[in-house]
Amino acid sequence: MDSPELISGIKKRCPDFSALDVSGPYPDEVRIKVEARNFKAACLALHKMFSSPVMTFFASDERNERGVFVVHVVFLEAKKSRWVMVVMDIPEADPRFDSLAKSIYSASLFERQIKEMFGIEPEGNPDLRRLHLHDEVWPAGQYPLRRDFTKMSPGALSEYAFGRVEGEGIFEVPVGPVHAGIIGPGHFRFSAAGEPIINLELRLGFTHRGAEKLFEGRSCFEALRLSECVSGDAAFAHSLAFAEAAEKIMGVCVPVRAACIRAVLSELERLHNHISDMGGMALDVGFSFPSAYASVIKEALLQVNEMLTGSRYLKKVNAVGGVLVDIDEAKKTALLASLREIKRDFHELAKMLLESVSFMDRVDTTGVLRKKTAEDLGMVGLAARASGVAMDLRQSFGSVYKEAGFKIVLQVSGDVLARLRVRIGEVEESFRLIEILAGRLASSATTSIEPSCREGSALGCAEGWRGPVLYWLKTDAAGSIQRCKITDASFHNWQGLSYAVLGNIIPDFPLCNKSFNLSYAGNDL
Repeated sequence: MDSPELISGIKKRCPDFSALDVSGPYPDEVRIKVEARNFKAACLALHKMFSSPVMTFFASDERNERGVFVVHVVFLEAKKSRWVMVVMDIPEADPRFDSLAKSIYSASLFERQIKEMFGIEPEGNPDLRRLHLHDEVWPAGQYPLRRDFTKMSPGALSEYAFGRVEGEGIFEVPVGPVHAGIIGPGHFRFSAAGEPIINLELRLGFTHRGAEKLFEGRSCFEALRLSECVSGDAAFAHSLAFAEAAEKIMGVCVPVRAACIRAVLSELERLHNHISDMGGMALDVGFSFPSAYASVIKEALLQVNEMLTGSRYLKKVNAVGGVLVDIDEAKKTALLASLREIKRDFHELAKMLLESVSFMDRVDTTGVLRKKTAEDLGMVGLAARASGVAMDLRQSFGSVYKEAGFKIVLQVSGDVLARLRVRIGEVEESFRLIEILAGRLASSATTSIEPSCREGSALGCAEGWRGPVLYWLKTDAAGSIQRCKITDASFHNWQGLSYAVLGNIIPDFPLCNKSFNLSYAGNDL
């Protein structure tokens, strides 16, 4: 769908729609600038045309340059492998816009972020409670992502208003934010009638670090290392998405060899996380031997990472324009030999789990998230694919994946077992992809690249092991970052967990939670 056809499609749903400007600064991005009266109609039309959730939704502060805030809403046009962005100026004197939340649920949390971080009011959003700047410690009326913000000032504090389920026989069970073990902090408030859970309210934000603010004023080259620290178990996916955004701004074309190496390392990150999660699911039902076996396999994969790159978690590997490591013939031979051993162990692990009657009894039909619910919530990544939602950025972006014949892994039942089977299928697919991509390295030359900073904005993406990781960057003429918007798949998917547990008993919550295994750090930023 080219730009004129795109506007025509919107007009079919909104006859009086008009755009101020339509631009395509990159082959995979289209930006539609609109007036306030057309903002909501354009977003609703694109949401229906592409069957896409709001992939990211954010504000930027351009008051110094033009006296306005700017909001951006991004949708995925999967068939054309591109992003379509609705852009609107908001005057400083009247910072508000029409909320999308009642029509597109996936916009809701993003609007709450915009409200708490910029003080821009999404009119009509029924829930504007703060997500990250907790009421008990952060005074109202202070907006840290405005560019003139320097530090928090003293002010009145308040209490967070939890939703309550009331009635005879209803009781509440609060859990967290401090948990046993080494998992991150999050507060889970269960309402139960007898044994079944009838409501789960999540409160996160306890690991909010002001990550997006930390990028401001840094060069892309310096900030790339910072992106690896946003969500540690997805360090490579985050640095890859950041690098892709920077490369688009700088007009850099990544060599095929570097793209293949990136894909190999991305799949290695997927492998050790999926296998670790399989062990975690076994542990949560008391099946300790597969859990220990999964830890052995994960360790073998981390050693492969270190052999290839010098880093067990694939840090300091990505660079703007390519990668800082090469996979020569010796490394490739060692990689493929290691994977043959790991693959045999993995098949044994999967067999242990799928052939255990007691394990299957715990995971089958537990924690069900139906496809319609997943679509309405705007679920993405592994959790969405387990409910039958066919979305994977590897299918839409990245020529090396297309040339390798990437196959999306889907399940339809949406329960813990489906999320396990998606992991198993994706591990098998990752093994296959690595073997194919490693074979392409022999015929791929490395090109010397010297990127230079410049002014611009762009969206970079990667399909992390949980799901899409998006980075939108805006740089000034000196190449310094003015705004960095980060969207991790966990931000989309935590609400899915609160629906999946309904009707289950509280003791099954750890198993449901592990089957999603969402990131606190990636959500809280």
